[in-house]
Amino acid sequence: MKLTNLATEKRNQHTAHIDTMSTKEILNVINKEDMTVAQRVQQVLPQVEKVVDAVSHALSHGGKLFYVGAGTSGRIGIMDAVECPPTFSTSPELVQAVMAGGTGAFVQAVEGAEDEEERGIEDLEKRNITDLDVVFGIAASGRTPYVIGALKHAKKVGAVTVSLSSNLDSAISKFASIPIEVETGPEVLTGSTRMKAATAHKMILNMITTTAMIKIGKVYENLMVDVKVSNKKLKDRAISIVSTITNVAEEKATEILEITNFEVKPAIVMLKANVSFEEAQSYITLEGGFVREAIERARKEKV
Repeated sequence: MKLTNLATEKRNQHTAHIDTMSTKEILNVINKEDMTVAQRVQQVLPQVEKVVDAVSHALSHGGKLFYVGAGTSGRIGIMDAVECPPTFSTSPELVQAVMAGGTGAFVQAVEGAEDEEERGIEDLEKRNITDLDVVFGIAASGRTPYVIGALKHAKKVGAVTVSLSSNLDSAISKFASIPIEVETGPEVLTGSTRMKAATAHKMILNMITTTAMIKIGKVYENLMVDVKVSNKKLKDRAISIVSTITNVAEEKATEILEITNFEVKPAIVMLKANVSFEEAQSYITLEGGFVREAIERARKEKV
């Protein structure tokens, strides 16, 4: 399909005269266009659900999640991947981002990096993808050769393949076991997919990693109990989480967290089930990292 035939490349009639608008008018029209994005994302939730199930299964069975993209699509993948370790205490290897042109392309465009399928294949080969993994190709146009190459390689090794584009009947969908096509329509600035298309993609990636992490025990109630305490803000958050869940004063929460080296999960189990640090760790391990189940098991065994 010719580039100009893609929905994301068509002219938006609502903004055809944006260069004559006042600042307020421009902001209003951008805001109005952005309001349509969540509605478009809602339409693809059944496909997103399938991806979440595949990702949570992979992550709990020794697999990894790899985002692959170029330009804005690659940057969105990096943004989501790098937030997983501090938010959920995952290893940097669990959720990775592979970007055309390498990580340097995050801050400076690498011309032509996205135009060769072979580069996508080579970059995934370096990551030693296996059939336990999920490879998630992102391309607003749905036709980026680099992403197609990566998906071809992933399919060859038996990994679960996912594609995310903003055009219907996209080329990358043909190489994905779970294709997502969130049609966000013409952009405010013609072809500037860093706007609505990128917003939709970021929303979907947020949904996928957040829900997958919930499914593998990284969240208790709606709190980030696997938060990695690496600065004062996160230390304060850990104290607040333990204090809130266990209904103890922050001083007591801090005292217990100092015993657990500021690991939130065992601190919660210790206080909720009245067990030692070692016992709390054991129950958490036995329940696969799920705090709620660890508390219930500890309480039953103490009766």
